[in-house]
Amino acid sequence: MVILQPEIDERQVAPNLDKFLKVITNDGGTIENVDIWGRRRLAYEIQKKNEGIYAVVNFSATSETTQELDRQLKLSESIMRTKVLRAEEAIAQVAAEKARSEAKAARKAAAPAKAAKA
Repeated sequence: MVILQPEIDERQVAPNLDKFLKVITNDGGTIENVDIWGRRRLAYEIQKKNEGIYAVVNFSATSETTQELDRQLKLSESIMRTKVLRAEEAIAQVAAEKARSEAKAARKAAAPAKAAKA
């Protein structure tokens, strides 16, 4: 995931990302999907900004290529934040969050039943 500066024109996001993604293709990796979410409100202020342009890129590459991509993204002034996850880690995080929310919902549902019995 990449968060870009909000001042960038949204039509320029894809060409901006393509410059960085050439690192992956040049080293033999593949880019499966580039999903540009657009301008979103940030959860907290980053570099005195409340908004950013989000983009999620799914790719396959070696760890060295991934490290080089992350390094180049962090050097760019147009990039506010980056987060690189392995697909297994991302899937595990989503599953863990879903389990936590289901457990919380079950606790909330059980609380009124206990109050009614008392």
